[in-house]
Amino acid sequence: MKLVVISAGLSLPSSSRLLADRLTDTTRRQLTADGHDVDVHVVELRDLAADIAHVMVAGFPGPELSDVLEAVEEADGVIAVSPVFAASYSGLFKSFVDVLDNTTLAGKPVLLAATGGTARHSLALEHALRPLFAYLRATVVPTAVYAASEDWDTAGGSADALADSVALAGRELAALMGARPATTESVEQQLPALTGPCGQEASG
Repeated sequence: MKLVVISAGLSLPSSSRLLADRLTDTTRRQLTADGHDVDVHVVELRDLAADIAHVMVAGFPGPELSDVLEAVEEADGVIAVSPVFAASYSGLFKSFVDVLDNTTLAGKPVLLAATGGTARHSLALEHALRPLFAYLRATVVPTAVYAASEDWDTAGGSADALADSVALAGRELAALMGARPATTESVEQQLPALTGPCGQEASG
């Protein structure tokens, strides 16, 4: 199975990448335990920032970005992690989503996660990220994961809560991926042929 992990962290290293790695490990372990082979492709958007800006202006992606777009298209599941700025996802994250074809994520299991300085930014998951991916018709896992700065303190109780959320979200994503046939076909190719040419209903 193909799992694509998108991290929109800007620093190196970044808390977004750290959270993405934890979610990836949990999901991969669960899929492996369920008898699936897992191929993980990690995408650091900071390395593609210039290419993303170029395609938004010029209208066509370069080779590296094309490979990433193809990987997302062929993925059986996606983990998407963004830092929170001004109560929403980052501009780089949204720009990458804008580059995707409107049908790329349709029906595809997606785990959403975000990082921020304080817990009060966690609302961005439900008020910004989830509506965005609902619009794209992705199958978003019930548990979204947010990590504030204090959640990385291993001596505090918040670290345990983060670990629990990561474990639950990873299991949910693995379950959705496992219930979905591994395929590189688009969502339109997977749907039954219910209509004929020009949108007419297919005759029985």
